Amino acid sequence: MTPEFVTSIFLTAIKTAIMLAGPMLAVGLIVGILVSIFQAATQINEMTLVFVPKMLGVALALLVFFPWMIGLITDFARNLFVNLPMYIH
Repeated sequence: MTPEFVTSIFLTAIKTAIMLAGPMLAVGLIVGILVSIFQAATQINEMTLVFVPKMLGVALALLVFFPWMIGLITDFARNLFVNLPMYIH
């Protein structure tokens, strides 16, 4: 195995991890911004108000994106296992 080969596998793993985490992080960010705007507009300064909508938004995003995420991680793992003999040589 060359260093370039190992780097390409590592880069693919990082891209997969970012694609898996991205939808939930994006929903959490958007919900957090919307709740912050609501708090600024109404002058409600309750810190715990942000957590429940974020948790619900991330849970909903997980339910919506879960089939796609399972397919993505399954394809990545299948690719690693199918090409394992090539990686060893």
